[in-house]
Amino acid sequence: MKAIGSEPTLPGPLLGPRKRAALPPFRRLVRSLFFATILTVVLCIFYTPSLSFAPSTSIFPPFDFPPVIPEYVLKHRKHLSERCKAIRTPAGPPPGYRPESRLPYTLDVPVADPGSESKKKGKGSERYVPGTPPTLLRNGKIWTGGLNGTVVVYGDVLLDKGLVIAVGRISETFIEDFGKKGGKEKLVVVDLKGKWVTPGLVDLHSHIGVMSSPQLSGNMDGNSHKAPILPWLRSIDGLNTHDESYRIVVAGGVTTAQILPGSANNIGGQAFLIKLRPTDERSTSSKVLEPPEMLHYPNANSSDYIHWRHMKHACGENADRTYSQTRMDAAWNFRHAYNEAKKIKEAQDQFCGHVDAGRWEVIESESDSGPDSTGHKKKKKHKKLPPFPEDLQWESLVDVLRGRVKLSIHCYEAVDLDAIVRLSNEFQFPVASFHHATETYLVPDLLKKTWGGAPTIALFAINARKKREAYRGSEFAPRILADNGIPVVMKSDHPVLNSRHLLFEAQQAHYYGLSSALALSSITTVPARAAGLGHRIGMIAKGYDADIAVWDSHPLTLGATPVQVYIDGIAQLEDTHVLSKPESLQHVPSRPDWDCEIGQTVKWEGLPPLEGRKEETRNWRTIRFKGVQEAWVRDGEGNIVDVLNKAEHDNSEKVVVLRDGKVECVGATQDDCAVDDIEEDVKVVDLKGGSLAPALTTFGSPVGLVEIQLEPSANDGQVLDPLTNGNLPGILGNETIVRAVDGLQFETRHALLAYRSGVGTAVTAPSGSGFLLGISTAFDTGASNALEKGAVIQEDVAIHVAIRPALRVSVSTQVATLRRLVFEDPGEAWARVRKGDMTLAIHVDSADIMASLIRMKLRYEETSATKLRMTFVGAAEAHLVAGKIAKAGVSIVVTEPRPYPTTWDKRRFLPGPPLSADTLVTRLLANGVNVAIGVVNEADARNARFEMAWAMLNSNGEISRSQAIELVTVNLEQALGFVGQREAIVAYQGGSVFDMESKVVGVVSGSGGEVMVDCSE
Repeated sequence: MKAIGSEPTLPGPLLGPRKRAALPPFRRLVRSLFFATILTVVLCIFYTPSLSFAPSTSIFPPFDFPPVIPEYVLKHRKHLSERCKAIRTPAGPPPGYRPESRLPYTLDVPVADPGSESKKKGKGSERYVPGTPPTLLRNGKIWTGGLNGTVVVYGDVLLDKGLVIAVGRISETFIEDFGKKGGKEKLVVVDLKGKWVTPGLVDLHSHIGVMSSPQLSGNMDGNSHKAPILPWLRSIDGLNTHDESYRIVVAGGVTTAQILPGSANNIGGQAFLIKLRPTDERSTSSKVLEPPEMLHYPNANSSDYIHWRHMKHACGENADRTYSQTRMDAAWNFRHAYNEAKKIKEAQDQFCGHVDAGRWEVIESESDSGPDSTGHKKKKKHKKLPPFPEDLQWESLVDVLRGRVKLSIHCYEAVDLDAIVRLSNEFQFPVASFHHATETYLVPDLLKKTWGGAPTIALFAINARKKREAYRGSEFAPRILADNGIPVVMKSDHPVLNSRHLLFEAQQAHYYGLSSALALSSITTVPARAAGLGHRIGMIAKGYDADIAVWDSHPLTLGATPVQVYIDGIAQLEDTHVLSKPESLQHVPSRPDWDCEIGQTVKWEGLPPLEGRKEETRNWRTIRFKGVQEAWVRDGEGNIVDVLNKAEHDNSEKVVVLRDGKVECVGATQDDCAVDDIEEDVKVVDLKGGSLAPALTTFGSPVGLVEIQLEPSANDGQVLDPLTNGNLPGILGNETIVRAVDGLQFETRHALLAYRSGVGTAVTAPSGSGFLLGISTAFDTGASNALEKGAVIQEDVAIHVAIRPALRVSVSTQVATLRRLVFEDPGEAWARVRKGDMTLAIHVDSADIMASLIRMKLRYEETSATKLRMTFVGAAEAHLVAGKIAKAGVSIVVTEPRPYPTTWDKRRFLPGPPLSADTLVTRLLANGVNVAIGVVNEADARNARFEMAWAMLNSNGEISRSQAIELVTVNLEQALGFVGQREAIVAYQGGSVFDMESKVVGVVSGSGGEVMVDCSE
């Protein structure tokens, strides 16, 4: 009972917390789960937009649930990921790639290239033509190209599935087993009998197919004149499959060529490497070797690696002349183009950075949900898939910046080379090769500063000085570059030089100092590596393409000719005409010592003095030559005779004494030719197994009138033709005929180089592209000026006209004009022609035109008491009417003894071995025609002895040594009607006038009485 006056008792909440009895654990768990379920349901309602009762806005913070991504978006993302991966994949085989992985099977055969067999069987070459029989080349001397060209194997080469299967000695047992397994594709066995074998030659600089032969208006696709920067053009889009050159070039052992756009643009476009064999598909694309993926051709899809792309750049005169720009303009053209490509590359890199990180929200966006093209409201939003950032015009340059393009850059001078080197470092891209590259040998240290390392240098052997930027070209450049560790390639620039004779470029490089290993590598392994294809062409090794050339002599000997050529294992030459070559040509030729000349070339920056040291022979009337292997001189009637009278295999050395420029004595020893005791001054020259021969004569080129062909101030220029030039100045008069003697230049580098090479006389006609050329002259190539005694040997030699289908008037008009001049013209020169006192030299190639000219000659002689002295110059198709030419008493000067069908009127040319048994020279000689040979290019004037020796070697013994010398002396004088330097004798040290082992050390002139010593420090 409570006391009266106490406070009433209140409920618990008003009195403070009241202890509750603790719930059991199970009930607490049930309660927690209940409230969690309620909360989850509420959150799902408020955060699921697809539910109709969900509010449009929420007071709760967002909760990130993975969105549902449409399948097409996922596919696009995958495509972008693959694209980003692809653009970063380097071109070329991956590290560790071995060519043996291509082999369809393995063999237990000794091989030249060491290394273990690949366990994984390959598929063979993708270029293999089913049904091609396997071929075993037995008993060859195989220059494999291995170890920088030093590996030579004596043995066999097995070809199958378009590949080299084995190199080495292969047993008879294996051959029998292999033949049995071959089924229908029976093994073809070829006994090489010790012949030399090399990889198929690789021409790194060719325009075959885009500058086709014969030249016609519709097949000259080498240059575009739309703009200086055209990286989006492709040479394959202009490649003519009917170029006559393909079969001709293959006959020279060339199996692969890089087809470059021309040099009229700073960036002329993309290049492609092709195999030169015909394909069943007959398409341009089927010729391409390792087509880049961008070509969209079936063979371009390679699962092994990304194929290299190729591109042509050009700096210097060609592009500047085309677009009337300067070098500064060209440099900006390059920088601007690469900057555009750089922008695209950076955009791609940024884009791919987002792709790699999965930042799709950055690169994907939603399109507006506004009205569509019909004006109606779009029903729903959709994803706008982002494109990969690229530009079709610039994508190839972007690939350059990614290092996936092999750049070939036409670049001559140091100033241009320096600009490209700086450009490569500014935009960080490598340069695969510099081409033409006249001054590279003067700046090897600059080349090594190129981003990514020194490029390969692709050169001519002696073709130089046609323009200012080529003026300092040197025959010693390959040797100097090699000594500086710079890779060297010899190239053709076909059709500038006929690529059939790419080997001759390497032979000359070797002659002027490049080692034999590097000389052969310069047309096989080195160009293959420069093009990014050194893993499959340019060598003979397991897994390499079955591109093989078999030669009739050592490849570096003059006139070496293929016996057979294989491309992808397929023999290319049918009904071959094999030459018989002596044992002396089966060995590597030795090289002359050029150290003095090389030193002077570098010292004088490519322009060393060429006059030599001349010593008056009045100090010694007598010169004794010892160590003489052969001696050819003119007899009293001007004929070429062998004064040693040596048997064919007589290798003994003799002594020859010259007194006042004439042979005084020939003996076996010095005692046999003792000099009179009264004579004190006797010069003794040791020829070290060398030879003596008459000074030779060059004809056909503008040597003496041209120093720099494309520089007006450095040459005589083109004559104005009265037949085709409608605005001929009246001051000339109707009877004026241009005389070459009036425009002669002495001590030109072409003339002096010819003199130092044994060419004492040059006959030169005025230069022109019209009908009437003018009167030729004969001069001494070593003379210093026209007033020097004996400098002009004969002022007026012959009157020259040209009958050309390409002139602006018809051939019939030209022949009619010539008929009137011969029969009626009152001028002094034509009167001499009518009297038979001056030769009428007609530059003509078509056999049909020659037939018309012979008819004209016979018609004149029917009505006149005199014979016309007529000579055809060029005469590419003369073999077709050889008998008629001989009967008419017409002489022939073959200015292209190794012919090429440049124009339509030369298309029926006689190619010579291995394509035909005869050459033009041998066919004409066999028909009794007086034949001489000359050249067209002034740079080739120095090679008169090589041309006459080549003609002899290609004759299969039909041309003797004395007859060969007559081709560039006696016969030429008879054909043109002049008397040359009959008493001039040239001394060759270290070999024969007919080989590539000797060099000129002196010229003894009977008229001038002097000896030229070749070089002195």
